[in-house]
Amino acid sequence: MRIGELAELAGTSTRTLRYYESRGLLSSTRAPNGYRTYGEDDLRLLRQIRTLQDFGFGLEETRPFVECLRAGHPAGDACPASLAVYRRKLAELDGLIGRLADVRDQVARQLADAERAAGPEAVPRCESTP
Repeated sequence: MRIGELAELAGTSTRTLRYYESRGLLSSTRAPNGYRTYGEDDLRLLRQIRTLQDFGFGLEETRPFVECLRAGHPAGDACPASLAVYRRKLAELDGLIGRLADVRDQVARQLADAERAAGPEAVPRCESTP
């Protein structure tokens, strides 16, 4: 298939595909007329990249998954390098969740302190209302 067809099937742009190719994540063959051509395996690579990016993985983090698929494995996460990326991302997410939980606790304390200071008779009102 040509680049436009692949882009449409993958839900991306031809510009993105050219960028992935420049980064070594995607490769094409050239038809006699000079057009880039791709196969079903390339679509599978793109779907893997897009799924991982939807999960918040950076483009370079997808490389081990792409290499695993290129090596002939049925799934991009069947290789040790891919599993290592999963572990790093999970640790990163756990850290973010922990920080968010800390911020939530601080905001909840601030709210409780503000409500106590305002007293039970305090009625919320907009500052711009007389």
